[in-house]
Amino acid sequence: MIKKLIVFASILFSIVSWSQENTASPYSYYGLGEIKFKGTEDARSMGGIGIVADSIHFNLLNPASYSKIKFSTFAIGSTSTFSTFETNGNSEKAKRTNLNYLAVGLPIKKFGVSFGLMPYSAVGYKIESNSHNDVDNTDRTKISTGNGNINRLFIGSSYAINKKLSFGFNINYNFGVVETQFIETIYAPVELQLRTREKNNSNINGFSFNTGVYYSRNLSQKLKLNSSFVYSPEATLVSENSRNIATIFYNIYGGEIISLPTQDIPVEDQKMKIPAKYTFGSGIGMDKKWFLGAEISFQENSKLRNRFKDINNATFENSTRISLGGYFVPKHDSFSNYFSRVIYRAGFRYENTGLVIRNESINDYGMTFGIGLPVGLSKINLGFEFGKKGTTSQGLVQENYFNLNIGLSLNDLWFRKREIN
Repeated sequence: MIKKLIVFASILFSIVSWSQENTASPYSYYGLGEIKFKGTEDARSMGGIGIVADSIHFNLLNPASYSKIKFSTFAIGSTSTFSTFETNGNSEKAKRTNLNYLAVGLPIKKFGVSFGLMPYSAVGYKIESNSHNDVDNTDRTKISTGNGNINRLFIGSSYAINKKLSFGFNINYNFGVVETQFIETIYAPVELQLRTREKNNSNINGFSFNTGVYYSRNLSQKLKLNSSFVYSPEATLVSENSRNIATIFYNIYGGEIISLPTQDIPVEDQKMKIPAKYTFGSGIGMDKKWFLGAEISFQENSKLRNRFKDINNATFENSTRISLGGYFVPKHDSFSNYFSRVIYRAGFRYENTGLVIRNESINDYGMTFGIGLPVGLSKINLGFEFGKKGTTSQGLVQENYFNLNIGLSLNDLWFRKREIN
């Protein structure tokens, strides 16, 4: 069975590796893009809470949880997003599939170690707008596109101070390339074949760090309290920027042809901040039966900046995220009924993203559901999320989306010497 699951994981990784256009949201144009990593599939199905930590569930939201795992763990997850973008008069649909994380966790006595790769943020959009230029009395079409990712390599460790308290940290290396492009066409009073193209490239890299504390204690013979705190201090990423201007036209096959020599425009490199973030969470439950928890995060997003200084139609404010969620297992040790051993999860989240456009705060809401299908010590996690981001007020875009999340957690005893009696 483990071999079959490894084959499944390989197929899943192959599919999403060719699909790393991670977002279609127009709001990904601003700041560092759309933040992508929101936890493993089991956590996302509970509204994104990072409070649950035990011997078989790999919690990547709080590094202090690594010491809780008792089996060597390989985890991979992906999301398919189906979006409808609405304005006051139009709507468009888009679909994206992306890799959420690829991680390994290793228990070493009182320590736990983890390392892996995940996308931190993504840029991906295509926007077409019409405008009138009063200077030369022309009507123009502007097509804006963008794509790219900031990926994150991480390594972390955790130490169990005692049975109740553990401490952990992650060291992250963030890297990626983002490309944005603007093509402007004059279509009235006379449609011109020649178009103006502006292409911007940003090569982004830098280190970041986060640390966490995890505390659990018995409130009674059956009830247990779990509490979590994660702090991510402010980090600086360097964005090495370049800009190129060209006049182009398209041949009969739709291929782009440069009409005149291109011109490189000097632009400043930017030092971009990953703002400090504080996350608190707590919940109660019965081991292997049920859990209910709540979590709140504060991030100093007012310190965010755009990649280029001439992006001036958006500002940033401090952000807040609130999550509620939990799980229920009918009977974890049932031999006669498989579905009694399935984990049923649900949650809700609200987030003020910190992005402000035309005096409108961009908020994100989501309802989540999921199941954990046991396969021996391992699990296949399926999650479903219905959400809404943005607004149609002030001529903005509202994104209605459905996320299908698939995750695999392979647990086994590695590096253990076999004993023969």
